[in-house]
Amino acid sequence: MVERPRLRAAVAAALERAPVVALVGPRQVGKTTLARTFLSSDSASYFDLEVPAAEVLLANPMLALESRTGLVVMDEVQRAPDVFKVLRVLCDRDPLPCRFLLLGSAAPGLLQQTAETLAGRIEVIEIGGFALDEVGPDAIDRLWLRGGFPRSFTAAREADGRRWRQQFVRTFVERDLPLLGFTSPPAAMRRFWALLAHWHGQIWNAAEPARTLGVTAPTVRRLLDWLAGTFMVRTLPPWHENLGKRQVKAPKVYLRDSGLLHELLGIPDHDTLLVHPKAGASWEGFALESVLAVAQPDDAYFWATHGGAELDLLLLKDGKRVGVEFKRADAPRLTPSITTALHDLRLDALYVVYPGTRRYPLAERVEVVPLTALTA
Repeated sequence: MVERPRLRAAVAAALERAPVVALVGPRQVGKTTLARTFLSSDSASYFDLEVPAAEVLLANPMLALESRTGLVVMDEVQRAPDVFKVLRVLCDRDPLPCRFLLLGSAAPGLLQQTAETLAGRIEVIEIGGFALDEVGPDAIDRLWLRGGFPRSFTAAREADGRRWRQQFVRTFVERDLPLLGFTSPPAAMRRFWALLAHWHGQIWNAAEPARTLGVTAPTVRRLLDWLAGTFMVRTLPPWHENLGKRQVKAPKVYLRDSGLLHELLGIPDHDTLLVHPKAGASWEGFALESVLAVAQPDDAYFWATHGGAELDLLLLKDGKRVGVEFKRADAPRLTPSITTALHDLRLDALYVVYPGTRRYPLAERVEVVPLTALTA
């Protein structure tokens, strides 16, 4: 079992601060496993809403929850939307006899509903697949190829891991999306998802995928929103400064799990990955997700101008601006784009992340850092 101390500590701290903590992320990513380190699934206060008996108990949520003490866990909480209004009442009791840990995959309006109904009472923590600091530097190649979904990463054989990813893609479009309320035909979503894999790491333009699929641009935007809302895709927003320069205003798109990206691109093994045309973009997305998982920024953006200057990642945290560039190269060097971003965005620091092993300075406030340094 891969330990996840950073995530567990984040959930524990949130439960100290807030009466309700929502742990959200894709299905089969480890939400339930993490929750069971806080409360056994055998407990009467653990409600798994995929089990019919739990759904029956929560048909009257006030009656089921009012007398509970300690910690209450509700798994797949999107199946019980009526519970949020009851939680608002229960959270306002003084003294507070219990706290609630909610586990959920995305569904239309789920996070909006929790934010509106439980404003000031809830803290949301996003959970993804295994991160580099959780599996260690020796597993970096396996994590890049297989992605972070636990059953994919821990499969005994490479063929088993790939088979799991194939089944996940199929089940996700045929079963999970309809259960979450998304209504696109499975075949259409599968084609769009595969097309999106070829856009990985690029600036988004809905018109071109719409022409390829023979649908309208609004339809393509809706499909993208669905995949982003279920944590399959990251749409990284652009940053704007008043610089007197024409800046890119469209987001970048990344498939968040590198294993699923490789499955959709038809990449079966590490040797094929290294020579694939999307290897560089794949590594950039993998490194980007690794950095975000560890850094936990307040906000994240990319920045680009029509003149060619670009910054892969701009992190805002604790009042500081930190830039990150991803270079799949043996020895990254200082580039005009890095110098421009450092000056124009008034960065406190800029890190060039690469797959090597040596850490060294490039210029004042610019440092080359191995991706494996994130495990330290």
